[in-house]
This record gives sequence, C-alpha cells and structure tokens, in this order.
Amino acid sequence: MSDAVFVRKGVYHDSVTLMRMSRALSELPGTEVAVVAMATELNLGLARDLGFELPAADPGDLLVALRGPDTATAAQELDRHLAALSAAGPGQETEQPPLTTRSAARRGGDLALVSVPGEHAFAEAMDAIESGLPVMIFSDGMPAERERLLKERADERGVLVMGPDCGTAVVGGVGLGFANVLRPGPVGLVAASGTGAQQVSCLLDQAGVGVSHVLGVGGRDLSAEVGGLSTVRALRMLDEDPATELIVLVSKPPDPEVAGRVRKVVESLRTPVVEALLGSGADLTAAAEDALRALGRPVPDWLSWDGSRPAGVRGPLVGIYSGGTLCSEAALIAGTGEFTDYGDDAYTRGRAHPMIDPTLRLEALRETPPGAVVLLDVVLGHAADPDPAAALAPAIAARHATVVVALIGTEADPQDLRRQAETLRDAGAAVFTSNARAARHAASIHRGNQS
Repeated sequence: MSDAVFVRKGVYHDSVTLMRMSRALSELPGTEVAVVAMATELNLGLARDLGFELPAADPGDLLVALRGPDTATAAQELDRHLAALSAAGPGQETEQPPLTTRSAARRGGDLALVSVPGEHAFAEAMDAIESGLPVMIFSDGMPAERERLLKERADERGVLVMGPDCGTAVVGGVGLGFANVLRPGPVGLVAASGTGAQQVSCLLDQAGVGVSHVLGVGGRDLSAEVGGLSTVRALRMLDEDPATELIVLVSKPPDPEVAGRVRKVVESLRTPVVEALLGSGADLTAAAEDALRALGRPVPDWLSWDGSRPAGVRGPLVGIYSGGTLCSEAALIAGTGEFTDYGDDAYTRGRAHPMIDPTLRLEALRETPPGAVVLLDVVLGHAADPDPAAALAPAIAARHATVVVALIGTEADPQDLRRQAETLRDAGAAVFTSNARAARHAASIHRGNQS
C-alpha cells in the first residue's frame, strides 16, 4: 500500500468534472482512495482527514492524492483524463479565455452561468448583472441577504437571477445544470425547486406535452428573506412569451405572506397559472395533471413497474433522497417515517451531489434495518449519474427490505428510462415515474406492516 500526492500548479477544472474524475480513478483495480480537487482549504482538510501528507498548495492549484497498491496506473489514467480535457477539438477556441465575468460578457452572450465556490458566487453574479446579463447561479452557500441584494439589483437592471442553488433550468430549449431531455411545447415553469421542476416537466413529457422554458429561481426565493423577487420577474417574463400558453409555478413550502403577494401578481397575468406549492395540500403529480386538463389534454396512466418484494417483517419507513423537493413531498404525503435529503448542503460540501455520486445513499441503504420500507428517488438527465441503476440494483437486491423508487426522467434521457426501471424492478424494487404515487405506495405498505 502506498500514497502518491502531487500538485499541478495553475490547472483549473470545475468541481463536478473533478469529482467524476476522482470517482473514475477510485474504481480502478489497485486504487483504494482517489482525491482529485482544487486545493481549497476545504479540500485540503478533507485530504488530511484521509491521512494524506500534503505539500504546500494554493487554491488555484490542482491537488491529486492517490492510495493503493498501484498508484502509478491511477496517475497515468489521470494524465489521460487531463490531456483529454485540455485538448482543443475542431472548432474550439485556443485563445486565452477571459479571466473575469465582465470581460467574458464583453465578448457577447445571452446568459451567465455561475458555478464557483459559494463565497465567490456573489461577486461573479453581480458582474453578470451589471453587464446586463441574466444569470443562473448553480453555486450554493450564499447568505440570504446577499441573494436579496442581487435580485434587487437585477430588478433595477431588468434581468433575471436564477438561483443561487439553482440546479435546473431550460432556456430556449437548452438545458442547464441537471436537465432532462424535454420536447418543446406550450408550458413554462417557474420553479423554486430543481427536482420539483424535473418531476412536473417529465410527467408532462410522458403525456406528450413539452415546455417552452423552465426558469429556476432558487429554493429560497419564496422565503420571507428573499420575498419572491425572481419568481415575480420570471412569471412576468413567461407571461410576455408568445410560446408559453400555460405557466406552472413550483415551490417547496413558501412563506405564506410571500405566497400571497405572488398570487396577486398571478391574478394580473394574461397567461393562466397552475400552482404546485408544497404544503398547501397539492402535490407535483396533481399539478401536472391540472396542467394537462387546462390544456385540454388527457391524463395518462403514469408509468410504473411493480417488482416489489414485501419484507414480511415490521420495520420503519425510510426515505433516502437526492432531491430536496421530492423528499419534502414524500414526507408530507407519507406523514410518518424518517426522510433525509442527501442533496442538502450539509451532505454535498466537499463531495459530489448524490445525483452524480451514489456513495452516501448506498451507505444509507445498507444501514436500513431488516423489514424497512425504503423510498428513494432516482433522477435521470444530463449531468446526472450515467447509469444509476447499475450501482443501486445490487444494493437493493441485497437488502431484506421493501424498496420503492421514484424514477424521474424522460424516454429521451441518455440513461434510457425504461432500461433503468427494468433493472431496478428486476432487483426487487417497485418503480414509479410519479414521486407522489411512489410515496403513497410506500406509506400503504408501511401501514400494512404495522397493522
């Protein structure tokens, strides 16, 4: 067993790319631990906690820490990955990239996407706003008062702020962040929830109805601290969009006063609006069905695959989620059980989101007690795990538990929705494309176990 630690000066790649690289290297035979990350204080601390002795490094340097009987092979594979990332393909620019958001804006563009450590996101987003660009802030960890300041300035400049912690958007047919492959159509979504938007848009797609835009506004936008500023602007933008015939407003439980102010804005719009505000008795599937009825379209039987194996032993109801809104919806519907959102900031700091890396959820699944009823989500689409069922199916098959899966995706997603569903079903899970129906099914089984 040996360690190999080295620093590449001035080599930058985004955190998602590096986390995927770490995962790929750790799966190589002969590699037990692989850390490939920018040398921030957080990442240096994580590497030290793993027992690595580290050389001096700056935050702009690339840190590589490998452990195992064959670190040389892992290092060679790392070089291959880095070379592929650095190679300029046909049509790619080879000139020096812009060093600031403002200098990038001067080269042209319609939207800025900010994905940097949370403490730096405010400055980059403000630069975009001052340049007259709408901005999607993928980064999380921004204080609420700074979020409000950004959105107030954006209102003055007449641009939209999506985020912070905006994981999903579709603008003019282009998916940003975690995005499903959706057909174009007449429905515009305003969403203070990434996975909530994905659930509604995927159900609409299953019913043959597409979207014009999906405008994420960040999970805190309808809080008392932020006041719904981006929600109001996004609603008005979609109201002026000739391609949008119906708007669906999706949110985690909002502040009641803010929700009231937003409803007054809704009443002033020409375009009809369907609400999917959790905590008000609504669920996301019902909202998708209401949207279909408003368009005069039939509501289909939502796809499901029943391969569940009742455990036969009484146990708790456990929710192991990657999507915060899906987790909240399931907990509200079930009314009992222990639900954990592993996509929360507390679990993603310094590691990949569970939609990309299943490690934490696999550990949680292995630790569920015998006889448990386990409810979990699997979210497909671009930027998500390319084959989530490959890791989850063996863990599901190995558990003496009843497993219910909410599978969020479309037939056009790169993971192949039906193949994912069938793999999970064959492992013993009941699979639903509606999270609300999955939650009701799991709760019903749990109640039966308790009677």
